[in-house]
Amino acid sequence: MISSDRIEKITKASIDLLKKNRRQADGFCYTAPALESYPHQWLWDSCFHAIVLSHFDISIAKAEMKSLVAEQFDNGMIPHMIYWEGVKETFVHIDWGKDKTSSITQPPMLAYAVWQIFNQDKDAEFLESMYRPMYHFYRYLLSERDPRQNHLVGLINPDESGEDNSPRFDKLLDLPPRHSLAENTRRRFELFDKNKGCKFDAPFCMKNFFWVKDVPFNAIMVRNLELLALIAETLGNNEDALIWREEKDLIVKAMAERMKEDGLYWSTYGPDYKKIKVMTWAIFSVLFGGLPDKDEADKLVEEHLLNPAEFFTTYPISSTSQTEAAYDPEGFWRGPTWISINWFVVQGLCDYGFYDLAEELTDKSLALIEGSGFREYFSSKTGQGLGARDFTWGTLVIDMIERLRE
Repeated sequence: MISSDRIEKITKASIDLLKKNRRQADGFCYTAPALESYPHQWLWDSCFHAIVLSHFDISIAKAEMKSLVAEQFDNGMIPHMIYWEGVKETFVHIDWGKDKTSSITQPPMLAYAVWQIFNQDKDAEFLESMYRPMYHFYRYLLSERDPRQNHLVGLINPDESGEDNSPRFDKLLDLPPRHSLAENTRRRFELFDKNKGCKFDAPFCMKNFFWVKDVPFNAIMVRNLELLALIAETLGNNEDALIWREEKDLIVKAMAERMKEDGLYWSTYGPDYKKIKVMTWAIFSVLFGGLPDKDEADKLVEEHLLNPAEFFTTYPISSTSQTEAAYDPEGFWRGPTWISINWFVVQGLCDYGFYDLAEELTDKSLALIEGSGFREYFSSKTGQGLGARDFTWGTLVIDMIERLRE
């Protein structure tokens, strides 16, 4: 059991960090992931913030989500970045073709965050205010990101996965397993230019340059469509709820048919769904989506998650398997431990009844923060904190602890 003293300390530290990184702009409130390195608003980061905030500041959690949908596009897409201050030079020099936002999206965690907030205070007015933007966002993903209606959502850029330079995308960027971060960034920026040239038209143009059906994105979509159905039911929109569940079931079926092989789910690319057989944490994301049956989940955990030669490193879990040529315990998304990944895995482990393992992973995640502070990621070999400092994803351990208490 994680001691009450440790819980009290991490809770206070998390509250202090989220307050420190809170920003007011244009009448909205959002939380920056890290003030120096990531001073703007990011889509799935804000969902993470809202999930944590729901445990101790429900009004700010709601404000976080309302700011996130404030710059929604006419076609329903919610951009992965909002430059509230209008100074995007403080992050990276990318010309998105827009002044205030990016032109790509990120994993659709909105319904999960909104449902968790609602379950804290049963505020139907808040739920109603968020349903319309969520309706159009998930409808956008189901239509423009699946133009052939094969029931898998497509990504037009690696950054849409939230894992910018994961080795899952090396082949599509024509990069070898071992390359520099600068090389990867250059290839992704070349893709940004193609995005702009296409006017970010995903179904007609961008799919010709990069079109990946990613396992985590679609597994997250599955979980969120089920929660969106619950939200619709709560609001009395029973026909919508039926549609969302039908769409969820279609994605589950398509993932099994097009991604699954020998018990594992692989991301795919191209119109013929070629499998990207690179072992990353993505193989565990299906637990969050509830895709495997219990026997499959048992095998996945025993053979891969707990395998010290693959993912269960000294400081688990590594974002890339040690068996991969691309594995680097300190390389950005190529082998370090990320608290966000551990959060997804802990949720899935609890859903399948692996409570002891979920507690162990939560304990180890907490130990990383206690040793190095709130860092962006950690060496999966030494536990050393790396990347941005005062990075908010570490606060997800609060929600992991709360899940274990249920």
